[in-house]
Amino acid sequence: MPKDYPRSERLASQIHRELSSLISHSLKDPRLASPSILDVQLTRDLSQARVYFSVLNAEDSLSTADALNHAAGFLQRELGKVIKSRTTPKLSFIFDDTDIRGRNMDELIDAAVFKDKQKSNHQ
Repeated sequence: MPKDYPRSERLASQIHRELSSLISHSLKDPRLASPSILDVQLTRDLSQARVYFSVLNAEDSLSTADALNHAAGFLQRELGKVIKSRTTPKLSFIFDDTDIRGRNMDELIDAAVFKDKQKSNHQ
């Protein structure tokens, strides 16, 4: 592997893929609102991983975060079976609402553009 693609990034990418699969196939918690894993960030020593996720409805974010953090031990153990690392990072799940805020901004911009078009048509 080239030097510009460090081990932490390779491991984060593998954790991202494996967690997406594990969550969709192995977790049966009714609180899960089909989360999408957005990003995985590892600490320098690879001992902890912050896993950023999103859900379609912001109202489901708290229950999904609770369910994911409750299942973190199980997910960590299952990750340990498939990743090639001396230690498996401790997982913490964090809700990331940037896509929801982005959609809201898009709607506001569209509404403003629509208002401007209506004003220019009436003049």
